[in-house]
Amino acid sequence: MSDYSDEIKEKQKKYVLQSWNAQKNLNPIPIEHCDNIYLYDYDGKRYTDMSAMHVNVNVGYGNREINEAITEKLKKYAFISEAYADKDRADLAELIISLMPDNMGKVFFTNAGADANENAIKIARMYTGRNKIFSRYRSYHGSSFGAGNLTGEQRRFALEPGIPGFVKFRDPYRYHDNLPFTEEEYTNYCLNMLEEQIICEGPDNVAAIIMETITGTNGIIIPPKGYLPGVRKLCDKYGIVMVCDEVMAGWCRTGKMFAFQNFDVKPDIVTFAKGVTCGYIQLGGVAVSKKIAAYFDDHVLSCGLTYNGHPLACAAGVACVNYYLAHKIPEHVTKVGKVLGEILEDLKKKHPCVGDVRYIGLFSCVELVKDKATREPLMPFGSDPQHILADVIGMLKERGFMTFGHNNDILIAPPLIITENQIREEMAKMDEVLGIVDEKYL
Repeated sequence: MSDYSDEIKEKQKKYVLQSWNAQKNLNPIPIEHCDNIYLYDYDGKRYTDMSAMHVNVNVGYGNREINEAITEKLKKYAFISEAYADKDRADLAELIISLMPDNMGKVFFTNAGADANENAIKIARMYTGRNKIFSRYRSYHGSSFGAGNLTGEQRRFALEPGIPGFVKFRDPYRYHDNLPFTEEEYTNYCLNMLEEQIICEGPDNVAAIIMETITGTNGIIIPPKGYLPGVRKLCDKYGIVMVCDEVMAGWCRTGKMFAFQNFDVKPDIVTFAKGVTCGYIQLGGVAVSKKIAAYFDDHVLSCGLTYNGHPLACAAGVACVNYYLAHKIPEHVTKVGKVLGEILEDLKKKHPCVGDVRYIGLFSCVELVKDKATREPLMPFGSDPQHILADVIGMLKERGFMTFGHNNDILIAPPLIITENQIREEMAKMDEVLGIVDEKYL
């Protein structure tokens, strides 16, 4: 490593706190430039981004259309508040609503996914006059205080004791539950359990049910057939707002513009971020139904952020969404996602350490097990052997395959512009590493 590169790394370690890590042994790679799906350090070594960074760099690096849109906007102004009308803000909101089901009406812009989810639950509470919010245990909705209380997995622990009114329920995780049911029977079982919990909490107290449409970092858990329509029916039955968190699964990641479009449902609220600008400038938002939008014609919307609907971000968003459409990214994702799925199934057959693979479009993971027959996880939940996952991620990193994992899952969610040949090249590295895991840890 060059002296200049080493200086950058040491300065970051000295002055920057890095999320989700003890700081002592961090070893960040200084990046000199990025292009397409690749990162390059100061020594010229190439790394392949197989997680689209935080599952947000959907169109890869160096996208000309987005860069030019930001540059052109800067020539006019960098910022005006939402009290003034901005062309890109208006155009992006119109474009987003045009891509949503016909029940959707308006967009409230935010800075990212966490505050999108925070404002979604505020809107649901204001609209319904109720206070309880249902979310799932295997979920991540952000780490700010409200979004962190929505979050179900262990990253919420730092926020506890939490805010009253947040209720957790179990996701449908068929591989883990391993029950002797058909898919239809399992769906009905999960919906019956949810309805019982709604009744026990008092339906008139429940403002919203919020779900990652497809569970993201907690295992790419895809709902069984009929589950999301069943939740929709429960929400209609009890007057509950249905919120789909599309922060990670949205924006073509699953081969549809939004993940809920795979399941023939119409949410009341949709939250989004990440792929709306692909990280070129941060932006999030809350799309609400026409009914909810109409409510705030005569009631104050008690939500506000200094930078919501930032003009530069909205210019980036218009260019990004138009890029998805012009380059037929959903169709491309469906095509190359099929190749990725076939490779994952082969890895599952080949490696004893692979208990399950789950995938839809370019949203996938490998779940590691100690025993395939019993489905015993390689790393028990909350246990010290999480260093095993760090070892696996480290071996991939040595081969230039950059991703992250959580609990027993290794995420594979590359930029959506990846080609079939690039997928095959990178997944050969995964194959090699899984072979080492078979020998080393089983």
